[in-house]
Amino acid sequence: MQKISWPNRLTLSRILLVGPFVLMLLHLQDPAWQGYARWAALGIFALMAVSDALDGYLARRLHEESAVGRFLDPLADKLLILTSVVILAREDTSVPGMRLPDIVAIIVVSKDVIIVIGFCLIYFITSRSYIDPRRPGKWCTTLQLAMVISVLLSPNLPGHVRLLPQVLWWAASIMAVVTVIFYIRLGQQFIGQHEVPR
Repeated sequence: MQKISWPNRLTLSRILLVGPFVLMLLHLQDPAWQGYARWAALGIFALMAVSDALDGYLARRLHEESAVGRFLDPLADKLLILTSVVILAREDTSVPGMRLPDIVAIIVVSKDVIIVIGFCLIYFITSRSYIDPRRPGKWCTTLQLAMVISVLLSPNLPGHVRLLPQVLWWAASIMAVVTVIFYIRLGQQFIGQHEVPR
């Protein structure tokens, strides 16, 4: 039985932390929590961000980069982002005064649905799995993560940066559209090179 590498253990831990993070988000407006849920969510988010950076560093340092890691790492990010935007876009679970617009949540979810469908189509057409994170995708993920943390921090942002969450959620939405177009073209190129004759 193959041993799970330390980078993959950290990634799996990050995936497991999505559960407690979601639990905190669901109690953002619960008076019984007296605002502690938002700070707990921010703490878990920070822990996940540190583990994300650490697992990438360890994978490179220990030469333990793997196909499993290339799959699990973006999966952890997608789970975190998707659950966050859906919860923060609901009136009853949003940060008071800073509800994420429905259109932003729709764009974020649609981007990942389209990419997953594309991944499946590539596999069915070429009999190969194709996971190749590129800069547009990484930039999009970074903007989305920054958007989530800025929304959670919004009640404590000083006046001159109170618009930061809105700026980030529109920037992340635009980048999501750009990323989808980029990956569709990349997928078409891959299919053209590896399509299995029928």
